[in-house]
Amino acid sequence: MLPETVAGALEEYAGLLAGHGITWGEPEIHYVRFFARRRVLPPARVGTFWRLAFEEAARLHPGEPIDRLGPHLAEADFDRVLRDTLDGELPPHLVALRIGPEGIELRGASRTVLTPAAPAPAVPPPPGRGEEKIFLLVDSARDTPCPVTVDDARRELAPHGAWLVEADDDSVIVADGRRVRLDLLLRLMPAARLTLVAGEPCRWSVASRDGRGWYPPGFPSRHDYHGRPYFHGDGLTLDVPAEPLTITVTRGMEYAESALELTLDPGEERVARIAPQRLYDAAARGWYGGDLHVHLNWAGDVVGRPADAAAAQHGEDLHVLNLLAGNVSGARVYDREALDHWAGMDLPWSDATHVARMGVEYRNDLLGHVYAFAPDRAPGRFHTGFDGDADWPPNADGLRELRGLGAVLGYSHPFSVPVGDGDPPKAVVSPVPRNCAARELVADAALGLVDSLDVLTHASIASTAAVYRRLIGAGNRLAVTAGTDSMISFTRSDNQSNPPGWARVYARVEGGLSARTFADAVRAGRTFATTGPWLELSVDGYGPGDVVDARPGDHVRVTATAIGPEVAAVRIRTAEGVRAGAERLLADERRPDGEERLTVTAELRVDEPTYVMAEVVCDPHPRTMTGTGYALTSPVHVDVAGRRVARREDVLWCLEWLDLLEELIRSHARLATTGQLADHVALLDQAREVYRSRLS
Repeated sequence: MLPETVAGALEEYAGLLAGHGITWGEPEIHYVRFFARRRVLPPARVGTFWRLAFEEAARLHPGEPIDRLGPHLAEADFDRVLRDTLDGELPPHLVALRIGPEGIELRGASRTVLTPAAPAPAVPPPPGRGEEKIFLLVDSARDTPCPVTVDDARRELAPHGAWLVEADDDSVIVADGRRVRLDLLLRLMPAARLTLVAGEPCRWSVASRDGRGWYPPGFPSRHDYHGRPYFHGDGLTLDVPAEPLTITVTRGMEYAESALELTLDPGEERVARIAPQRLYDAAARGWYGGDLHVHLNWAGDVVGRPADAAAAQHGEDLHVLNLLAGNVSGARVYDREALDHWAGMDLPWSDATHVARMGVEYRNDLLGHVYAFAPDRAPGRFHTGFDGDADWPPNADGLRELRGLGAVLGYSHPFSVPVGDGDPPKAVVSPVPRNCAARELVADAALGLVDSLDVLTHASIASTAAVYRRLIGAGNRLAVTAGTDSMISFTRSDNQSNPPGWARVYARVEGGLSARTFADAVRAGRTFATTGPWLELSVDGYGPGDVVDARPGDHVRVTATAIGPEVAAVRIRTAEGVRAGAERLLADERRPDGEERLTVTAELRVDEPTYVMAEVVCDPHPRTMTGTGYALTSPVHVDVAGRRVARREDVLWCLEWLDLLEELIRSHARLATTGQLADHVALLDQAREVYRSRLS
């Protein structure tokens, strides 16, 4: 039922995956080379991996300044860096082949295999839609080279070298002339059959006692940030081992998880009926949650199909889904054909409470990446600075074009380095040039070219929130949004293999839900973003995005309320900092209907223009699919005597940012002419003029 052009593109992607593996043949810059290693690396060790990669790049280029090492990152031996990062730890889904001076040892958890085995399909499943491969790390402790062969792949392993390779249960592995048998790790278990019924599309997890996930036939072996297996649907049947199983079901952040433990007899067929319970109903309150940054295909270990996106959106009860067409590291724009076919239209699985659209990710690794929601058609340019192209024109040109196509715009996954409230901007702007940080954001916000900032993202939520407060304090009016960068074509990849909507922006729409009403709400700032908790803010009855006109000495009454099992504290923030807060242990209110609600109320005196936001900090919780649980509202703007907030400290901080960015562009941008540099400088000068006008 797919349009011919879309079906043709998916077939082409399948060929790229079969021919090149997880990179699909993309130019292997550092984050592309990282794809395969990210599948086996615990999230807590990702920072260590990049630190060791930088150290190796520094050894390869002694004397090179740290801000010049970025382009050399891909030169590091990523498999050896992975081995050193793990430092002896063996994740459950990784098998290690240790080659020592005295012999060879195979280590790893046992792998459950069902008996009798399911009959082989007449047509082999597409890549990524059959049994999950075995991740094998070959690790040599020898001082001499060692030949290793895995099926048709051969490697002369260097002294103390490492090799991460995929294998199957029946792969032929030979190390130093000796056959290594992976089937020694197999654990045979009799099979049973299970059907899962919830009554509506949900997210399911079926795990045996060894932690292995079980899936319906033809479903990719997806895993979330915590390594939990999952799939979407209802009325699904799958083969499982006849041993204790744990079944969990949920439907996105508005629902609690329900769990069931059972054991089936060999050959038994059973129907398990279990459904999640609601924590809150956003749509009933006029709010709709969206994920503004999701990729159907972006290289990966499986080809994402529109049906996969449909199942995920309905299984997560995600009201708004923005599927982005974009490049990886070369010129190819993935899902361009889907954008061309469906631009300006709801995707076929949309309904009254679920809207899906094709959008755009506009990308430059030096200046930042931008999401575009609901453009009327494809832009003429999707990216700059890749595969030998110049870092030109400035992102602002792409934003103006996308805005002309009717799109809502915001910077995505903005900042990963630590940035606190009192820190200068230098840590963000430098020293690592091409790390996708949203460096042009400060200029584009001043010029009114972006509508929002994805504070809730897979990057550092705390750092992005700190920068967001600076931007709002400097007089910029941006909505807080969420874009997860979930990738349906990746099945095991830290939080990017999470289901779409693990973080959401909730927008209060006027009228029924549509792409237009949702876009209007984001532009107006009627939003909050969250990893799970519900969050409300009232300032004298006004909500996020509203403007309160006050006089010096006026008082405003502020109330913030949060709902969710992970909520630890609710805080009220103004331009002056945290003004009030409540902690769960001090103010836990349990309603008769079981809803957990935490409220803080404060009366604030207003003497200068300010803003008011509410935020939630969270305890660690299984339903938080990243390292930090958090929620934040867009501000209620409190103008005083007709003046909007423009704190001198924040304005000067933004001006310092622009100076640092100009220095970075002069030093690191790939530019073909002096005229291209002049365009960047002209943009920064326009932004400087705006900020300087706010100082008065």
